[in-house]
Amino acid sequence: MTVLASRKFAAQKGTQKTGPWLVWLHGLWGCKEEWQPIINNTGNYPSLVIDLPGHGESVSLRAENFEQVNQQIHVTLSANGIDDYWLIGYSLGGRLAMYHAAFGKPAGLRGLIIEAGNSGLTTADERNARLRHDNHLAQQLRERPLADFLYDWYRQGVFADLSEAQRQQRVAQHLHYNACAVADMLSDTSLGHQPDLADILKQLTVPLLYICGERDTKFCAIAHAHQFTLRTIPDAGHNTHQANPAAFAHAIRTFLSLHSV
Repeated sequence: MTVLASRKFAAQKGTQKTGPWLVWLHGLWGCKEEWQPIINNTGNYPSLVIDLPGHGESVSLRAENFEQVNQQIHVTLSANGIDDYWLIGYSLGGRLAMYHAAFGKPAGLRGLIIEAGNSGLTTADERNARLRHDNHLAQQLRERPLADFLYDWYRQGVFADLSEAQRQQRVAQHLHYNACAVADMLSDTSLGHQPDLADILKQLTVPLLYICGERDTKFCAIAHAHQFTLRTIPDAGHNTHQANPAAFAHAIRTFLSLHSV
């Protein structure tokens, strides 16, 4: 596996539209293609969809920490000639987007749209416990049959809204993934490694929208605790953009219209 240096992420660019770019970052077990139903309904904006390390066409790339991912976001944006953009990220992608805004000094960033991303843990004890937990999960992912691991993954509390049929569908969708590559990303970008970004995010001069499914009580509570601008999506849990794509796209369109130049 290639450790990231100056290589850009695999990305797909749509240039048929005008305006600032929408740059999309998926979560763990995601891929750039999953955003297409949303992109088709977000209005007159060009989009860049990115495969993060260990996923999709970036499966051979590895980022050893948040800063390496941040550097590669910069490289990918530059390689595609993008200097005026919004970052839209789900879960892990949301955490990476927040880190980029907080530490990347991104001159061209218009704003953030975060779907169920954790802004960070507040104490060293919490971060150490999460790091142990994620490293244990990563080791299980390397050693267990992938189908068994995925079935347990989608039985976590944040996915409690999924039906059994939906859970089986998610498992089937990810059986072709490289388990070791995803395990590396899980441990390298553990929430235990992430700084607490909440206070830095509050000082940003760009707008931030936090989107959360109404059934995702954990992440709705995070948004309320930090007084993020929150839009809750009906009939959705943790993965809002897949559970209710029409409402998710509408929330993005509405927010962008309020902050258009």
